[in-house]
Amino acid sequence: MISIITFLPVATVLAMLVVSRAGDRTARWTALFGSLATLGFALALLVSFDPAVKGYQPGLTETWSWVPSFGISYKVGIDGISLFLVLLAALLTPIAILCSWTSVERRVQEFHVAILLLETGMIGVFVAMDLLLFYVFWEVMLIPMYLLIGVWGSGNRIQAAVKFFLYTVAGSLLMFLAIVYLYLHVGRFVASPTFDLDTIYTTLKLHPLTATEQAWLFGAFALSFAIKVPLFPLHTWLPDAHTEAPTAGSVILAGVLLKMGTYGFIRFAIPFFPAAAQAATPWISTLAIIGIIFGALMCLVQEDMKRLVAYSSVSHLGFVMLGIFALNARGLSGGILQMVNHGISTGALFLLIGAIYERRHTRRIAEYGGIAAIAPRFAIVFFITTFSSIGLPFLNGFVGEFLILQGSFEANRAYAVLAATGIVLGAVYMLILCSRFLLGPMTNPENEHVTDLNGREMSFFVPLVILMVAIGLFSPWMTDRIELSVDSWLEHWAQVAATR
Repeated sequence: MISIITFLPVATVLAMLVVSRAGDRTARWTALFGSLATLGFALALLVSFDPAVKGYQPGLTETWSWVPSFGISYKVGIDGISLFLVLLAALLTPIAILCSWTSVERRVQEFHVAILLLETGMIGVFVAMDLLLFYVFWEVMLIPMYLLIGVWGSGNRIQAAVKFFLYTVAGSLLMFLAIVYLYLHVGRFVASPTFDLDTIYTTLKLHPLTATEQAWLFGAFALSFAIKVPLFPLHTWLPDAHTEAPTAGSVILAGVLLKMGTYGFIRFAIPFFPAAAQAATPWISTLAIIGIIFGALMCLVQEDMKRLVAYSSVSHLGFVMLGIFALNARGLSGGILQMVNHGISTGALFLLIGAIYERRHTRRIAEYGGIAAIAPRFAIVFFITTFSSIGLPFLNGFVGEFLILQGSFEANRAYAVLAATGIVLGAVYMLILCSRFLLGPMTNPENEHVTDLNGREMSFFVPLVILMVAIGLFSPWMTDRIELSVDSWLEHWAQVAATR
């Protein structure tokens, strides 16, 4: 089932190539059908997931020998840490296709090929249980995202695409060198060298790296993942990429790609190098807090709505990093849940900005005002998404932030107090945006003919709003599926930390 979910988008690409002469309309419908089928299999995966199993699900693990001479295998699996991230990627892909239905008018087939290949790369990252396979999927997602920004983006798209590419490649190359070093280290203690995650975990537990080795290797992994998060001060590529990317690119970038960095810390950097991770915790937590406050303050001075939401991602992902490096059950569970929450709420914000941009072709906040009076459906969705983003109780954002702050308070009270200022600032900049954008008198006559959300747009906004409310009200259903895997992760962490 996991292989089907991972490679069904590639199969859809092949089908699109077969029907390429049928025109843009056929390409759109083929891509949408393939992405919805992938989402269907992902939901079936959720149904078959056993919340009583710690760690990876035995019945949902697949292993095939790939390059046996080098110990490379195709090994994929799912646990509570990766389950909802796979679902998030599967959910946002058809939404990205739907939101581009009328806005993308050139190279339509190539656009959908990029979206679908990106989906395979994203899902592959979350399910890979072989370190080299993970790296392959990590690199696979780079080219489609580069093309989405560079080909279908706006004004300064080439500069933004190149900046995204260079930042990501720089970190990836260092991570690849660290992967090779790990491979050689593990090969000294096992019958044959391997990239298998379980073998690497076990070997590093029995034969830990020296403190110096851990420091260098953790630095290589952490740099690559911190760029992707992005962690302050490695965030500078993100506002440009978001501003210039098409709406679909911004939705996927904010919704899923940023979570690959935080996921990498949980799955690889911290358990591989526990001593270095523990030593780096005060530094990374400090950078996370700076990112929370800095991102929020930058939001207060933005005039472009897309840049505002981009800087809000820097702030929100700082919360996720703070929860992860609390290194306790509440912080980790909250961090994982908040990855999903951020993907839903921030993805919805970018969709809303894309919808209004299609109508007015400007993202400047000063150009608007009084939109709620003529587009009530749009305003209602915007308000609910805003409340979700700022963590209003009974909505999804509240649960994740509460758990993160609780875990951070257990680890270091000062961190939690400082981070809480980001929540206050978040409410300030989002409510100011709502006031300037939706409320007040309509002073610009060009806004008088703005139309409300249509049926196609409501088809993807309604499910997102339902998820915001459902997760807020029934979050234990999700945390039950996350916590056992987190407990297993913490048990492993405690064991390797004791042998450091």
